[in-house]
Amino acid sequence: MDIKTDTPVTVIGLGRMGQALAGAFLKAGHPTTVWNRTASKAAQLVSAGAQLAPTVDDALKASPLTVICVTDYPAMRQLLGGNDISLNGTTLINVTSGDSAQAREAARWAEGRGARYLDGAIMAVPPAIGTAEAVILHSGPQPDFEAHRPTLDALGTVSYLGADHGLASLYDVAGLAMMWSVLNAWLQGTALLKTAGVDAATYAPFARQIAAGVAEWLPGYAEQIDRGSFPAEVSALETDVQAMAHLIEESEAVGVNAELPKLIKAMADRGVAAGHGGEQYPVLIEEFAKPHVS
Repeated sequence: MDIKTDTPVTVIGLGRMGQALAGAFLKAGHPTTVWNRTASKAAQLVSAGAQLAPTVDDALKASPLTVICVTDYPAMRQLLGGNDISLNGTTLINVTSGDSAQAREAARWAEGRGARYLDGAIMAVPPAIGTAEAVILHSGPQPDFEAHRPTLDALGTVSYLGADHGLASLYDVAGLAMMWSVLNAWLQGTALLKTAGVDAATYAPFARQIAAGVAEWLPGYAEQIDRGSFPAEVSALETDVQAMAHLIEESEAVGVNAELPKLIKAMADRGVAAGHGGEQYPVLIEEFAKPHVS
C-alpha cells in the first residue's frame, strides 16, 4: 500500500517530545504546522520546513489532524478552550500524560465542541520517535484512527487499542508498572550481590535471563486469570511464600533494604490467609484488584 506523505498535520506543544513528533512528520514528507507558547522553540523545525502558526486557532485550521503534546489535560483544555478557537471538524490526538478518567472527560469535552478525538500514549523517549522502536498507543473511535493511520505511521509503531478513550492511558500506566517492577527487582538483586563484591555489569546478563524466563510464563498465567482458575501446575503460593521469607532474611542479614520483598510477601500472606495457599501465583490478582485500605 502506498503511504501518502502529503497530508498536512499540526503539532501543538514543542517540548522535547513535541519537537520530536513534528520532526518525524517533516522527515516523512508531511506539510507540518507547529505552535508553541514560546515561539523560539519552533526555530529548528521552521528551518527544516515547518510552518509556525501565529495563533492556536491558525494552527488548528492549517491541518485536518492536530497532535497535542502539552503538560497535562488541564493545560490542553486551557489552551484550546478559548471562545476564539474553533475545534469544529478537526481531529485531535492528545498524547498528554494523565489518567483514564481525564482521557474520557477530554473526549467528551472535545466532541462537545465539534472535534473528533483520539487519546494517545507514547511509549518511547524522544530520540526514538520516527523509528519502529517508538510504540504509540491510540484509543477512541476506530474510523478516526484508521483515517489518519498513514500519517501517524511516521511516528513509529502505532497501535489501536479500542473505542474506550481511557485505554491508552491505562496501557501507559500498566506498562510503567511493569517497567518499575522489573527495574526495582533488578536493583534489589544488584544490592544483594554487591555485598559479595559482584558488580552490576556482571549480574545484569543473569538478571536479563531470569526476566526473559519469567516473561515466558505470562501467556499461561493470563489464561488462568481469565478463567478464574489457578491450579498449582508449577508451584503453590504457600511454597512461594517460603522463598519470599528467605529473600527477606538474606537481605536483612547482609544489610540490604528489605522493604520491597516484605511488601510482596505481605500480599502473598493475605492470599494464603484467604485460602489460596495451594493455588498458583497468579491467584494474587485477587489481592491486586482490591483497593488499598490504609
